[in-house]
Amino acid sequence: MASDLAVGVSALKKFRSRVDAALAELEGSDGGRTKVAAERVTRGSFGVGLPFVEAEGFYKEYNRVHKALVTLSKSLGDQIELLSIGVHGADVGYGNVEDAQRARFHEISARLDRERDEAIEREREQQKPAQPEQPRQDAKSGTKDLG
Repeated sequence: MASDLAVGVSALKKFRSRVDAALAELEGSDGGRTKVAAERVTRGSFGVGLPFVEAEGFYKEYNRVHKALVTLSKSLGDQIELLSIGVHGADVGYGNVEDAQRARFHEISARLDRERDEAIEREREQQKPAQPEQPRQDAKSGTKDLG
């Protein structure tokens, strides 16, 4: 049984080094949160003062997608860091994890949980069918008016 534990810890250490390498590679690449956040296109890139509805629509969609990519990149980095700290804690024991790392783990975990809950709520709101306008009661005649 002790040998199984040693193999498990060894596997966790190997996994942690791979996670750390993946995080370093992500942050150093064009997909890193800093570089993704820095890539911006201005409305002026599509012409200024021109009534070009398609350009306006493209610009709005670009911003929506860009914001989603920045959020995804940050979330991915946070999740990798969370796994890395968790594997380290499994290796050395939770009581032996530095207070700063422990606090960082809980901070990231709470933020990811909150962001997930907010995304679920936004999705629910978007899927709600539009409520039809309720008929109004006319005060004098008691008849219902739809408009």
